[in-house]
Amino acid sequence: MIYFLKKLPRKALHRFGLDIIRLSKSGHGLFLRDHFQRLNQRRLEHLACLGLDIAGSTVLEVGAGIGEHTSFFLDRNCQITTSDAREEHVKMLRSRYPSIRVLQINLDTPPKMFNESFDIVYCYGVLYHLGNPFTAIEFMSNCCRKMLLLETCISFGDEDSINLITEDAIDPRRSITGVGCRPTRSWIFNELKKYFEFVYLPITQPNHEEYPIDWTNARSKTTRNRAIFIASQQKINNRLLVEEIPIKQIRH
Repeated sequence: MIYFLKKLPRKALHRFGLDIIRLSKSGHGLFLRDHFQRLNQRRLEHLACLGLDIAGSTVLEVGAGIGEHTSFFLDRNCQITTSDAREEHVKMLRSRYPSIRVLQINLDTPPKMFNESFDIVYCYGVLYHLGNPFTAIEFMSNCCRKMLLLETCISFGDEDSINLITEDAIDPRRSITGVGCRPTRSWIFNELKKYFEFVYLPITQPNHEEYPIDWTNARSKTTRNRAIFIASQQKINNRLLVEEIPIKQIRH
């Protein structure tokens, strides 16, 4: 079956919604490991079940990597612009999605003259790979007409802190500058409030061990702990969202 697919022209594969991802020295294959595939499945099924007004929107996806989340918006008839900081990822995105617009955007040093705006800015799994999350949030808010969807690794704690860390800049899944962060939920919430009138957290968490549901216990069984935020320019009436930082959540 794999041999047969390799023999088919790429255009023929596209007609069936398929593609061939060529694993190269750039390390793209790291994104396809079972751990990341399962994490992405849990992330996107959770996002879908929040029932947010996404269909038909214009979307800016930042830090897209090789585009494992991009089809979520294509399937909802969105007009999506996707982006990443690494040139090799940008090339892969253009190869996988030849019909959509792909930009190279480094959120640590975003373009100052970027004057475009989108209904939705999508930032899942990116913020914690940045050494300058202040600038990233300001940039994304300036691009966002309606809603910012943000998921990131965080640190436990009630204080406002970004908690800078070092990362391996050679690893294509890590910070391109070698500096990342593990901000507290409080820091993210308060930073978003500077730019958005409404900031929400869901009462649910994805069905994955990296998403805590009891924030009273600062000791976690995993090395990474993740949280999800929805910032909006308009009030969202949704029983699954709260305008506060929940101490306990439930599993999706």
